[in-house]
Amino acid sequence: MQSMWRICVLLALGTSMVDAPLRYDLTAETSMPHLEENLRYTIERSQRCLGRADLASAFPILHHPSLAGCKLREQSHDENTLSYQLVCDRAPGTTGQATWHVEKHIIRGTLDVKPGGKNMTFSQRVTGRAMGQCSSTGNDPV
Repeated sequence: MQSMWRICVLLALGTSMVDAPLRYDLTAETSMPHLEENLRYTIERSQRCLGRADLASAFPILHHPSLAGCKLREQSHDENTLSYQLVCDRAPGTTGQATWHVEKHIIRGTLDVKPGGKNMTFSQRVTGRAMGQCSSTGNDPV
């Protein structure tokens, strides 16, 4: 009976990483080092409810038309880190990877992309600070 209790505790601890969605204040910084100095960086701010399952789509750049058909597929995870591979159905040759570091009140993600047929790379870093629980009405900002 005691070993069953230990298994339950370990399972609960292992699934606690951002399972229950929290509302985050997000900052997304996109870096394109191949552009002129004044065009290299953009910063976006937003608030969004995110749980562990939402991290694969939390990078705003994934919604850009140039990455249509691209998704992040989870490759591995441990207690505080999740790693993803960028898979693109409609953009042959486009490759990339993402990593999320999850702590109690902050999440940090980095996505690195190399577009197919291009001699350039770009990255997007997202930092989120937990602001509290998401409302049960579903009216949280996305």
